[in-house]
Amino acid sequence: MRGFVLAATMVAFMACGGGDGGDGGESGTAAAAAAAPLGNGSITGVIHFEGMAPSNPTIDMAEEAECAEKHMGQPIDPVVTVTDGMLANVFIRVTGGLPAGPYPMPSQPARIDQDGCLYHPRVLGVMVGQDLEITNSDPLLHNIKAVPTENRPFNISQPTDGMTTTRTFNTPEIMVPLECNVHGWMNAYIGVVEHPYFAVSGADGAFNIAGLPDGTYQIEAWHETLGTQTGEVTITGGAGSIEFTFSGA
Repeated sequence: MRGFVLAATMVAFMACGGGDGGDGGESGTAAAAAAAPLGNGSITGVIHFEGMAPSNPTIDMAEEAECAEKHMGQPIDPVVTVTDGMLANVFIRVTGGLPAGPYPMPSQPARIDQDGCLYHPRVLGVMVGQDLEITNSDPLLHNIKAVPTENRPFNISQPTDGMTTTRTFNTPEIMVPLECNVHGWMNAYIGVVEHPYFAVSGADGAFNIAGLPDGTYQIEAWHETLGTQTGEVTITGGAGSIEFTFSGA
């Protein structure tokens, strides 16, 4: 599982496609009601990929030498990431079976970084009201443009290395795309969920959703190009497991 002084000139500000300018979701520490985990059980699982993985597109970073040098060889857009038959960057969430809340807010903010002119991680989840920290680790201009359909969009500029900006989302939404107007190949996806029972598959395809009581739950697994699958899992004695298999075209 992978997880992450505004001193721009006016020229840099315009190049990034604008700043907050009233566009953005509002910052602030989430104020959730105190709530304990629903239980001590966990859903573990793995995401398989069947067949030949599609070739990911290459990225021309010739004009961004500082980013290109962070990559071994030709930079690749990691649209479909398969390792030994396991699929990464699948967003998994509980969609049914949960008792009524309130639900526990994660103790840490969600984090996403811009490093090597790519978003890291490519897919992540946040709870409604949870802080999302967005960082620029490249010595050049990035802008972060959220393009939701249910939440308020934002478009912020980070012209220097080390800048961090915080935003929140107020409405559940699967998924919120992130873009960069400066580097058109940069994409990421955020799942906004009303509870903390979600995960993203790692390079080994594995995931874990903890803090649930025994019971039967409906699960959804989403991938940006391979679609969505659903399943059902029962936690008994604190443990339940489920697997999904995606395949190429």
